[in-house]
Amino acid sequence: MSQAMETAPALSLTALAIEAAIEAAAVICAVYHRPIDVQTKSDGSPVTEADAAAEAVIIARLAPSGLPVLGEESVAAGIVPELGRRYFIVDPLDGTKEFIKRNGEFTVNIGLVENGRPIMGVVLAPATGEVFVGDAEGAWSTIVTDGVVGPRQPIRVGSRERLRIVASRSHGHEALERLCRTLDVESDVSVGSSLKFCLLARGEAQLYPRFTPTCEWDTAAGQAVLEAAGGAVVTLDGASMGYGKGTQGFLNPYFVAAASLELAQQAATEMRLLLD
Repeated sequence: MSQAMETAPALSLTALAIEAAIEAAAVICAVYHRPIDVQTKSDGSPVTEADAAAEAVIIARLAPSGLPVLGEESVAAGIVPELGRRYFIVDPLDGTKEFIKRNGEFTVNIGLVENGRPIMGVVLAPATGEVFVGDAEGAWSTIVTDGVVGPRQPIRVGSRERLRIVASRSHGHEALERLCRTLDVESDVSVGSSLKFCLLARGEAQLYPRFTPTCEWDTAAGQAVLEAAGGAVVTLDGASMGYGKGTQGFLNPYFVAAASLELAQQAATEMRLLLD
């Protein structure tokens, strides 16, 4: 990799990631509007032809950056590139179950990790054309129509006297209901894929506790969007969630995303006590 590529401005990489996400969304939508052939991975999770096709498009589109691309489907096939201090991390179709159900709550996730931190993220919902972006310039959303990016709308986390949580009390971990009582949660909002992070980023909810497993490609882009909007994502020890955990299969520990670092750390403490 050339030094020029290694030091390419993150903002120019944001534009490249948006273009890649738009192209992937077109591939996904082509499959979405016809009968879907569903296969099962070795870990029991579903996968469709759209997953691999979208990842191939993204990897090709990001290639001019010269940066490694860590993709969910590539890793599943045993292809793990050598990761330097800076690399893209991709979930070409986050929310495959939602995709199969055809409820629209699935996304294309493209993140940029630098020194173990997600510094840029693009989350695109192919069914609606809605895009959420976070980088050094802040966080914003827009709508893509026929491949054209609309006007940017800045987004920012918001606060409420009583919290709204992005999780389902009826289908979540047994500790979730107890956490809701402890933190005086007013209501919960159920939504699929990394759209959970995006709802926090634009102030529609304040808390997203995660008591079940995720991988780094599930969270990197959404974490970057949320943090650019003023929020935080921490593990149960209160530390910011990091990336590059190759020796652990790129699995994340339990975490909490929130509208502020203070709220995230408070919720992490409560989650840790509930799980002890």
